[in-house]
Amino acid sequence: MSQRQILQVFEQYQKARTQFVQTVADLAARPQNTETLQNAGVMSLLRPLLLDAVPTIQQTAALALGRLANYNDDLAEAVVKGDILPQLVYSLAEQNCFYKKAAAFVLRAVAKHSPELAQAVVDCGALDALVISLEEFDPGVKEAAGWAISYIARHNAQLSQAVVDAGVVPLLVLCIQEPEIALKRVAASALSDIAKHSPELAQTVVDTGAIAHLAQMILNPDAKLKRQVFSALSQIAKHSVDVAEMVVEAEIFPAALVCLKDPDEYVRKNVATLIREITKHTPELSQIIVNVGGVAAVIDYLGDSEGNVRLPGIMMLGYVATHSENLAMAVIVSKGVSQLAICLEEEQEDHIKAATAWAFGQIGRHTPEHAKAVAVANVFPKLLNLYLDTKSSEDLQVKAKKALKSILQKCTYLPALEPLLYEAPSNILKHVISQFSKVLPHDSKARRLFVTSGGLKKVQEIKADPGSAIQEYINAINNCYPEEIVRYYSPGYSETLLERIDNFQPV
Repeated sequence: MSQRQILQVFEQYQKARTQFVQTVADLAARPQNTETLQNAGVMSLLRPLLLDAVPTIQQTAALALGRLANYNDDLAEAVVKGDILPQLVYSLAEQNCFYKKAAAFVLRAVAKHSPELAQAVVDCGALDALVISLEEFDPGVKEAAGWAISYIARHNAQLSQAVVDAGVVPLLVLCIQEPEIALKRVAASALSDIAKHSPELAQTVVDTGAIAHLAQMILNPDAKLKRQVFSALSQIAKHSVDVAEMVVEAEIFPAALVCLKDPDEYVRKNVATLIREITKHTPELSQIIVNVGGVAAVIDYLGDSEGNVRLPGIMMLGYVATHSENLAMAVIVSKGVSQLAICLEEEQEDHIKAATAWAFGQIGRHTPEHAKAVAVANVFPKLLNLYLDTKSSEDLQVKAKKALKSILQKCTYLPALEPLLYEAPSNILKHVISQFSKVLPHDSKARRLFVTSGGLKKVQEIKADPGSAIQEYINAINNCYPEEIVRYYSPGYSETLLERIDNFQPV
């Protein structure tokens, strides 16, 4: 065989390998093909091609493996069991930037599915190789490495700590400062995934100066970057008063409130989440948000949103109102109660209704004035219906009941209480009767209205055990009226009168 013929054989072999690996990569891009490829033993065929002499074949083989592993955890596990990861990790340090991006993609695709698979990526030494990739000149390599790190860190505190121990955080903060938007996004996402698990991990992110760099990007025109920036800030702020104060001190308010009107709903939701995480900590932090117009901005946001996007805004109003009478009044004055009533009416998901019920409880539990603000919004019947509805989730029933009780115990606005005399079960009714027993002795006009509206008659019809709390409240109400009035409205009184007529002898 001539030299030319030998070269032709090698050329044909290379073409065949190239065609094979490219075809597999294309097939792997379509989910419907993955099972067939796996059954055909494609993993074992791709593995040796990772060591191919031709760089494009290596890269395409890695790309195909990444697409397969990305599809489901079974295929990702097959990559682990096929002993492919160590080869990829080794190549990350040795090959060109195209291969490094493909190799990092495979690591990310494996790590994303579960903590166990992410741990397998860590165990094969991937973090050290990914750290080196974060120091590469090529921004695409840094981005691919950042994604892999983010997918490892997001699972749990242990994996996140492993990422931190590898020295990743300072490099991610440097990546935030790079000009490439895509790299900034990935770095912010990874910092968010690291910070979310514990106060210690969040503090590690804070100690590298991340807050200041994140704060500089809150008004960046790129929506995807803003999503990640606000996510990272909220994951930092949620852990403690100290870090929440540091986020506020980065002077992101009131500028961040503009983003509550952003066209991107995820940006809006993440801003609302950040505000919620700040306000939950202390009255002082809530007051800062109130002072910059945060409550009014969140109420407007609730009006412009629906579904789960509303949830952090609803909870934020509840947290603000929790802290003090004045802060709860700030929510009321900004028309927060009427907006929450709209949310309670419109939303279908039980967990959103439960959060809204909780927020009402936090607003109305302070004073009679606060309770009246909730009562005039016609919230009592809605909360009662949610509590009594057998289709409501257990959490919704509990929160609706708790909110009702806490508001009722402060409510002295009798027109809102009276309908509950006819609808409420005994465990709620006792709180309603209690409020009447407190108000009627001191209000002659209310006493008269209570008779003409039928309230006194209804009270006489309530069957209460002698000596029970509710009987004591009924007695207190009855003591507000002449004995003959009470008797007149008591059940059976008409029959007593008829008996007296029957027994009466005219002169």
